Amino acid sequence: MLVVEAKFDGEQLATDPVDHTDQPEFATELAWEIDRKALHQHRLQRTPIKLQCFALDPLSSAKEMIGYIVLDLRTAQETKQAPRWYQLLSNKYTKFKSEIQISTALETDTKAPVDSFKAKGAPPRDGKVPASLSGLDPKDIVAVLNEEGGYHQIGPAEYCTDFFILSVTIAFATQLEQLIPCTMKLPERQPEFFFYYSLLGNDVTNEPFNDLINPNFEPERASVRIRSSIELLRVYLALQSKLQIHLCCGDQSLGSTEIPLTGLLKKGSTEINQRPVTVEGAFTLDPPNRAKQKLAPIPVELAPTVGVSVALQREGIEAQSLIQLKTQNENEPHHSKKRVLTPIKEKIHTGPKSPSVSPVPPYNQSPPTKDDATESEVESLQYDKDTKPNPKAVTSSVPASLAQPVTTSIASETASGQKIAVPATSHHFCFSIDLRSIHDLEVGFPINCILRYSYPFFGSAAPIMTNPPIEVRKNMEVFLPQSYCAFDFATLPHQLQDTFLRIPLLVELWHKDKMSKDLLLGVARIQLSNVLSSEKTRFLGSNGEQCWRQTYSESVPIIAAQGSNNRIIDLSYTVTLEDYGLVKMREVFVSDSSQGLSAVQQKPSSLPPAPCPSEIQTEPRETLEYKAALELEMWKEMQEDIFENQLKQKELAHMQALAEEWKKRDRERESLVKKKVAEYTILEGKLQKTLIDLERREQQLAAAESELQRERKELKSERERNLQELQDSVRRAKEDCVHQVELERLKIKQLEEDKHRLQQQLNDAENKYKILEKEFHQFKDQQSNKPEIRLQSEINLLTLEKVELERKLESATKSKLHYKQQWGRALKELARLKQREQESQMARLKKQQEELEQMRLRYLAAEEKDTVKTERQELLDIRNELNRLRQQEEKQYQDSRETASGKTDGPHGSTLEEGSDDYLTRLIEERDTLMKTGVYNHEDRIISELDRQIREVLAKKNASN
Repeated sequence: MLVVEAKFDGEQLATDPVDHTDQPEFATELAWEIDRKALHQHRLQRTPIKLQCFALDPLSSAKEMIGYIVLDLRTAQETKQAPRWYQLLSNKYTKFKSEIQISTALETDTKAPVDSFKAKGAPPRDGKVPASLSGLDPKDIVAVLNEEGGYHQIGPAEYCTDFFILSVTIAFATQLEQLIPCTMKLPERQPEFFFYYSLLGNDVTNEPFNDLINPNFEPERASVRIRSSIELLRVYLALQSKLQIHLCCGDQSLGSTEIPLTGLLKKGSTEINQRPVTVEGAFTLDPPNRAKQKLAPIPVELAPTVGVSVALQREGIEAQSLIQLKTQNENEPHHSKKRVLTPIKEKIHTGPKSPSVSPVPPYNQSPPTKDDATESEVESLQYDKDTKPNPKAVTSSVPASLAQPVTTSIASETASGQKIAVPATSHHFCFSIDLRSIHDLEVGFPINCILRYSYPFFGSAAPIMTNPPIEVRKNMEVFLPQSYCAFDFATLPHQLQDTFLRIPLLVELWHKDKMSKDLLLGVARIQLSNVLSSEKTRFLGSNGEQCWRQTYSESVPIIAAQGSNNRIIDLSYTVTLEDYGLVKMREVFVSDSSQGLSAVQQKPSSLPPAPCPSEIQTEPRETLEYKAALELEMWKEMQEDIFENQLKQKELAHMQALAEEWKKRDRERESLVKKKVAEYTILEGKLQKTLIDLERREQQLAAAESELQRERKELKSERERNLQELQDSVRRAKEDCVHQVELERLKIKQLEEDKHRLQQQLNDAENKYKILEKEFHQFKDQQSNKPEIRLQSEINLLTLEKVELERKLESATKSKLHYKQQWGRALKELARLKQREQESQMARLKKQQEELEQMRLRYLAAEEKDTVKTERQELLDIRNELNRLRQQEEKQYQDSRETASGKTDGPHGSTLEEGSDDYLTRLIEERDTLMKTGVYNHEDRIISELDRQIREVLAKKNASN
């Protein structure tokens, strides 16, 4: 049977068991009920949903894990998604690719909540909040990515005041082959292995490598920028106390280890304020199923380990050397990579990227790196001071012809030429310069230009020029014709570096004009040492030897030669340096014809006339044919020596490669043998333990067999005895049964007699009951006809009606009081509103008066310079305006009084239509009603107005009478 168990939010659910077949169908929905706040919190914490598949034995109820799946909660959406296939991790059936089809979704629950099924709170993790952060919940201290700021924030923003850098470095690994059991089959193609871990929710992997026995990968450092405080970081590291690192092959985990993070920030420690705090060391990798398979522990010297360094530092404190990186060759310089997961303002370059893995050349043929050149700069300067060599003599070991390689020029020399000694450690270099184009002209007129340069260190002081002149205008880029030139020369590597560092290449820009002489416009300085810091690439020479090439491209400004240092134009160039290794020949021939060519051209008349062949008899050794043959034989011997040296070097390189390969395979075989020996030792221990268990079980079986024979005999005798006893008991039981039957017959006869007697008594009792029931009905009829009974029933009815009426009266009284209270509140509110309206009206009137007063003053001040007649006329207009405004104010005030008095003026206007008595009665009732509310008194305006109207009505009534 198969069953799938899912664990999430502290609650575990399981499917119904299904048959264990190739394609089982679960068809089960597992659901957890949580609110949106808890869901959001789980998403922030990246809480996983872990599904485990078990094989269930229905007889013994034993469970065996087949594999597991980890689901990301963030992939679940409220929209319905198609099911996906997920591959089982740590699959028991390694030959098959087991998968489970799963669909995840979020549903809004519209049903009434059920108390019996409710998602429990996530179990609290370890970590106590300090007293300074007592208002925070440990669940709220999570890492949140701030994409705009380029950092992860841990904790609320008001507590986050500092920036930190958390970095993880995977340096080395050993004995990784111990993690692969003999029964496991790797992919047929070359497998790729890599380390994986999660840093603040960011998945990090290093560069894959293929060899488990000798893992060769570059140390990588992954860093994240954190905004938080020391206390919050300490609580967060206590909650996330371990960093888990996996060794993976594809999507399968071969082993893992856990690095404790609680040691980074110890309680009360202030070390992080002075220097970075680290947790580093070699940690043992454990296979994922060691506990379930009950594997024996591996010896310490054969245990697979990984070197990890975890560092935490404040931003701005320089990081020191955190871990001594362990590499296969300690003489090689350490190159490391830095991986920044979030943007950081300052990036620390830890080193250039190392070239691809290739056979290491001999030490004397390796090209000088930038670090070696920097270290040997002082030594090279001292060497120059001590020896004082002539650089022209050293670099002039090749002819002045620049376009042909050295070997061609050497082969064409005669034996009568001069010989120049070449140092044993000199290298054959080829330096090429390609002046590609000029662009971005800054001067206001077009130029007809050529470029010119010379560098005597390359063996020739003759200037190199582009030809023909080209015209350049503003906003155009022009490619230079005949601008490529290559120089072959031999020199010492440190001397080449020193010269390139000290002497730049000066490229002159000349303006060619037919009407005037050439004009020097500007000079560009090309720093040739830049090519030494560029990346080196390996290539094969013409004879199969390994050579190095460095290429550098750049655009440099051409600065004006006269006046201010203004830029004229930009020059794009490419320089290439090729190192062909050590010079094969110790002497280089230089022909006399190439050296004395200029002298011959200058003084042709100084040469003596050639003698006639008939006058002078030459010896055979002095003839040109003999010299040519001798030179040819010497050239053949030299070429044979060169060829033999090349063959020896190739043989030596192949032997070294074979030796390295043999050592590598020998190490692989040795490690495999050690692994097999360790496995066989473990198996031997298991077999010995199994043999001891089998011997013990055999002894137990023999003892059990003898015990079984004895118990069988005892059971047989006991069976015979029990059978005899059973027969005797059956006979006795039969006799007892016959006796019991006789007794029962006698009892039945006696019971029948008792039955007849009791039946007679029952008949007599029924007759008596009928007579008594008849008498009772007669008595009841007599009692119901009496007047006392009827009166009692009427009293009961009246009592019920009374109770009902009392209840209605009480409810009516309560409703009356309620309405009366509501009426009083309404009157109070009305009075308050009227008072507020009067105050607002008075404020507006006062404001208008102030505005009129200001207007009057402005008019008076503005018209003082006018004539008296104009002033009088304006004063008259202003007075009329003020009178009109005062009338408006009085009218508004009268309207406000009428509004405040409410309905008091209504009855007053209708006195002509109604009788004076009714009007007087209504005024008195209104006054009494307002007084009863307690809001008004006799001094209020509305009460005074009502009293005045009442007096007027009384006076009119008395006058009419």
